This record gives sequence, C-alpha cells and structure tokens, in this order.
Amino acid sequence: MSIELIVPTLGESVVEATVATWHKKVGDTVKAGEIVVELETDKVNLDVEAPADGVLIGISHGEGEDVAIGDVLAMIEPSGASPVPSPKSPETAKAATTNGETAKVADPIQNPKSEIQNPVTPVARRMAEAEGVNLAQVQGSGAGGRITKTDVQASLGAPTAVPTNPPPTPAATPALQMARPELLAQPLFTDGRGETREKMSRRRKTIAKRLVEAQHTAAMLTTFNEVDMSAVMGLRTRRKEQFEKATGARLGFMSFFVKASVAALKQFPRLNAEIDGDDMVLKHYYDIGIAVGAEEGLVVPVLRDADRKSFAAIENEIRELGKKARDGALSLEDLLGGTFTITNGGIFGSMLSTPILNAPQVGILGMHNIVERPVAINGAVEIRPIMYVALSYDHRIVDGSEAVQFLFKIKELLEEPERLLLEG
Repeated sequence: MSIELIVPTLGESVVEATVATWHKKVGDTVKAGEIVVELETDKVNLDVEAPADGVLIGISHGEGEDVAIGDVLAMIEPSGASPVPSPKSPETAKAATTNGETAKVADPIQNPKSEIQNPVTPVARRMAEAEGVNLAQVQGSGAGGRITKTDVQASLGAPTAVPTNPPPTPAATPALQMARPELLAQPLFTDGRGETREKMSRRRKTIAKRLVEAQHTAAMLTTFNEVDMSAVMGLRTRRKEQFEKATGARLGFMSFFVKASVAALKQFPRLNAEIDGDDMVLKHYYDIGIAVGAEEGLVVPVLRDADRKSFAAIENEIRELGKKARDGALSLEDLLGGTFTITNGGIFGSMLSTPILNAPQVGILGMHNIVERPVAINGAVEIRPIMYVALSYDHRIVDGSEAVQFLFKIKELLEEPERLLLEG
C-alpha cells in the first residue's frame, strides 16, 4: 500500500505553506529520513522527510503551490516496488563505453540535484538556477554546510568543470528563454530598458501584510531622543579585552540596549504588554525580539528571559541567532512570542527612522548610527558620539508621557552604563 507524504504541523499560528523546492522527482528512490521537499512558511522554511524507504510515485503539489496542514504532497511506494520513470524528466544516467563495456555515469547537467549533499537556502537555489551554477560544485559556509546566497555569488567568478560528453546546445535559443520565466524582462524595449517581474515569496507577502495591518490597527506614534554614547564606548574600550578573556564573548552595543530596555520595561510595564479585545495583557517576563536582516526579508528571533541573562549570555545568544538567520536555519521556536522588539538600522547607515510595531507588541525601539556631533557640555561646545533613538508605541494603551519617560530612561541608563548593573 502506498504511503502518503503529508504537510506536517507547521507550528503555532502557522496553518499554510508554499512548496519551495522538490529535492526528489517522480521515479526517484527515497530513504526514511531523507529530505524530499522543502516548504516555505510565513516564518521559516521546513524540510519534509520521507517516512519510509521507497519510490516516489506521484507528486500532488508543484513548486510555488500553496498547501495546508494535512494536505498530501506526494505518494511513496514502499521498498520492493519497481521505480516509476518520471514523465517529465529525462533519464538521469547515460551510457559510457570503456573497453567495450557499458556503465552508467551520472550526468550533472541532466540531473544536477543528484549530486548535492548539503542543504541549500531557497534564495541560493533560485540564484543558482538563474545563473546556471551547479550547486554540486559549491561549498556551503552556513550551518551544517548549508549553501547560502553568498556562497553562490562567490562561485560565479570560479571556473566550472565541464562534464564529459555534454548534451548538445540548443541552436539559436534566445537568452531570455533560458532564464526563469518570472525573471524575464517585461517588456523588453528596443532602447535597452526593461522591467523585471518576480513573484513575492510567502514570507515577503506575510511581512507586507503584517506591516500594513500594524499601521491600520494600532494608534502608532513615535517619539525620539538622542544618546551620548561616550560612556558606553569608553567602557567597551577599557573592558572589552578583559571581558572577552573572562567570558569568551565579545562586548558589543546590543547587550547594553537590551539591559537598558529591560530596566525601562520594568518601570513602564504597559510597554511590555499587548491588547486582547478589551483587555490589556501585561507580561511579567521579558522576551526581547532582535530584528535581523536575512535573505528572505526581516526576521525577529527572540531572546528569551533577557532579564535573567548576563551581558555575555546576551551577546553570545544574539550572535548565534544572527548567524542562524543569515544561514536560513532559524526554527519556529526561535521566532515565536516576544514582548518588545529592538531594531538597529544603524548597521546599514540609518540616521533616523520610525520603526513599525511588531504586532501584537505595543513597543519597538529603533537604534541608529553613531555620529560625532557638536553638543553643548557645561556651557562649552564639545564633539561627542551621538546616536538618535526612536520609540514607536501603540497609543491605545501607552500614553505619550509614558513613552517619552521610557525613552528618556533608556537614555539615562546608556549615558551612565554602570547603573545597568543595578537596574538592568
């Protein structure tokens, strides 16, 4: 009896997914635990494994199709059945004659995926297909050898091995027909101009939807202040070597902002809350979301129980979450929940911005770049490293005075960072 390969439970609040990549085709043999298909959800990508050894005899949903929990993705005939050739794919091996004997030789052009051992991020796979890169010849630098967009980009300048007896090149095939259809220029003007149309990924569509919802459902306002970063920078300069030797962690800026945010949230608890109908739900724990720019768009992994963590633990965990985000290795557990969010546009050079709330949270702190500016100190003008900070908040439950005092509290703590040992 055939075995159904179904869409598994996707995680809290996730009920739909999009088929991102089939790693097997009809007629291929599969082994129990082997990745057969990759699904893209609103939050992360999930690998669906074969439940048993067998042969893939049918695929119900192609790449790009939406599926729900429990949908049948494919059918697997248990071991012992004869493989069924794919009606769409050419035979994946060709004959090579040596000393009058015939042997089967894998053809990397006909079936490039058959050689790939390491997992690949969806963005890296799409780039490889568009650029004609053989992923079997790309060394992955991500977690577990995962091939990322950066790895594919790095391989574009490297020479690619040419297989023996390559298939004949189609005659006079226009370059545009060789590209992915969704990336074709539409239209191609005679003066050399053009347009590129690319379908949004499920995650990008979800990000767009939620950002619009946040602006439409919350009474969102933003207040601003500036922070003299001299004390924090001086403390880091004096202590960073000793700190790294003692803890094994590098002392960055983010741990100071996390500690300052936790201290301010304890003093102004409605910024650590959410609205549920006519109720305010005040959280007595501090799970801080850290916004990270990834290949598929902004993600917000969560630093849990930040109030109980040391500076070193915060730095190490943020660095690990950032690496997982860049490698496309975040789990649903990494992204669920969160009571308050911090986003740092300064790493991209942003001077000032109004961050959008990460619903259902009611507060988000925006960091920006540090610039030396002239400021008045005790009646004299001095040059100080200044950062503009922004707090966006939901005015439905957070009053303006609370928001202003909250941000001023963060300013005070960062300008006297020793206080974080007592209040953070």
